[in-house]
Amino acid sequence: MLDDKDRIFTNVYGFQDWKLAGARKRGTWDNTKALIDKGHDWIINEIKASGLRGRGGAGFPTGLKWSFMPKADVRPSYLVVNADESEPGSCKDREIMRHEPHLFLEGCLVASYAMRAHVCYIYVRGEFIREREHLQAAIDEAYAAKLIGKDNVHGWDFECYVHHGAGAYICGEETALLESLEGKKGQPRLKPPFPANSGLYGAPTTVNNVESIAVAPTILRRGATWFSAIGKPNNTGTKLFQISGHVEKPCVVEDAMGVPLRELIERHAGGVRGGWDNLLAVIPGGSSMPLLPSDQCQDLTMDFDSLVKLKSGLGTAAIIVMDKSTDIVKAIARIAHFYKHESCGQCTPCREGTGWMWRVLERMAVGAADKREIDLLFDVSKQIEGHTICALGDAAAWPVQGLLRNFRSEIEARIDRYRAPVPREAAE
Repeated sequence: MLDDKDRIFTNVYGFQDWKLAGARKRGTWDNTKALIDKGHDWIINEIKASGLRGRGGAGFPTGLKWSFMPKADVRPSYLVVNADESEPGSCKDREIMRHEPHLFLEGCLVASYAMRAHVCYIYVRGEFIREREHLQAAIDEAYAAKLIGKDNVHGWDFECYVHHGAGAYICGEETALLESLEGKKGQPRLKPPFPANSGLYGAPTTVNNVESIAVAPTILRRGATWFSAIGKPNNTGTKLFQISGHVEKPCVVEDAMGVPLRELIERHAGGVRGGWDNLLAVIPGGSSMPLLPSDQCQDLTMDFDSLVKLKSGLGTAAIIVMDKSTDIVKAIARIAHFYKHESCGQCTPCREGTGWMWRVLERMAVGAADKREIDLLFDVSKQIEGHTICALGDAAAWPVQGLLRNFRSEIEARIDRYRAPVPREAAE
């Protein structure tokens, strides 16, 4: 369990003042200039040493990502923060923007300085209204206090803009986000070139998740050694976990990386509805991650490496709990419909394959399928996975693969019941 003294997000529930005065009482904007005076390279090296991995889903080392930005380039550099939190089950970034906007904004300044960027764009999900209002209010306060802007007290000119999206899941993909930010249709770009070489307006750009940016100032103040001592090797620090579904108290909670899943659910979310033995399955990292049946959840620890070994992933750490009342095939069919609906249609495997998988799953949910279609469905999911410009194809395929791997017998049983001959007496 994480000690209270090690928490980074001390107002995640919004019980305290979210504005500048309250943020300063909690230590935000506390001599930020001292961090900046240590130089670009010191900040990047400290973030590298902390072991911080991206909190947006992929888990790429944050300090390494920052180091890809050019040190001497005639073009301007940009920081773009991905606040398009559209992954079903994920709801942590909205809490940061609502209740800790100044902590997040300070992170934007520090990260931008480290990457030699004078401009930051925050791309906020279309459905987030109050979050955008709080964020803009915090930015206005920071400008008024000369914490950001031209000739600010930190000595690094820094402009910050909030851009409100239109609510498209695909714009959470970094290059589609950049296209949308430029006023174009939100469709992913081919890579290379990568954003660090040619991103927003063709200039060097780094796209980071809200949580990844928000934790940076605290890491720099308290030291990389402190952060890296929390959690597990290669999975260090604290993490915001989101627990929803069939639990007594759905919540967002900060805990150490590598915390046991059962401890998370029972300590913070009041346990599984009907008790732990009533657990059917868990989606560990948002709807795009393959589900895990209850027998794999007994000793599961919540970190990148442990979940990869089970052919799933930590993703955004959005834990969706499903008890034994769940129609598991119907649940995955519903997720498949979401990815069909949100596909941008640019790549044929995703455009055609997502709809095909959903239609097959809808039939399987009632048993109106053939057993040979189970292997066919898995084969089609493999033809989609890894064959698209962005990862939406993978996100659509993985939940289906998780279902077929772990609940094949349930699908077969439904097909058997559907095809069973009707007794003559019942017909009469």
